[in-house]
Amino acid sequence: MLAAKRFEKAHKQPGRKSGPLGAVAIEVLEYMANLVDYRSGRLEPSIDTIMQKLCRSRDAVWKALTALRRHGFLDWVRRYVPTHNDSAGPQVQQTSNAYRLALPRQAEEALARDKPPLPEDRAQADLEKMTAEAEHELQRIGRDGLEWLAQTETFAGRRARMLLNLLPEPERESVIRTEPRTKHLL
Repeated sequence: MLAAKRFEKAHKQPGRKSGPLGAVAIEVLEYMANLVDYRSGRLEPSIDTIMQKLCRSRDAVWKALTALRRHGFLDWVRRYVPTHNDSAGPQVQQTSNAYRLALPRQAEEALARDKPPLPEDRAQADLEKMTAEAEHELQRIGRDGLEWLAQTETFAGRRARMLLNLLPEPERESVIRTEPRTKHLL
């Protein structure tokens, strides 16, 4: 909700009453966020239910839903149920949509920008913890494994790229001394 409100404020054009989402979209998003079952992920209110709960018109709710979808805060899948109609005519009837809440990248970046800085001791502790994790992963799967993982576009890949940035660069083979040191006798 905070991300949506900051997105709305940050993208409001001068002289306009509201931003790209609008007040009704913020209300709809808040209602959806409170309605979602976080264990199962189910979020499927009908437009009529949203209208009744928010005391808004069908047009206002529909415009709010499309604005939320356009800006990446919400997505949905149209669902149908069979009508068991043996005669001519539609064999399915639309039922309530299945919705999915999301956090668009622009809103996530706005949240990250507005975070207060960490105290230096906390930042140092976090850096030390991450460096220890990087060294552990280096011992566990090796630099080659980390570099391979860093090439993937997954959470593990992003984490591997971050860990590689914390580790010192490996020494080149030409720098590594392979011969034992001997004292030169004169």
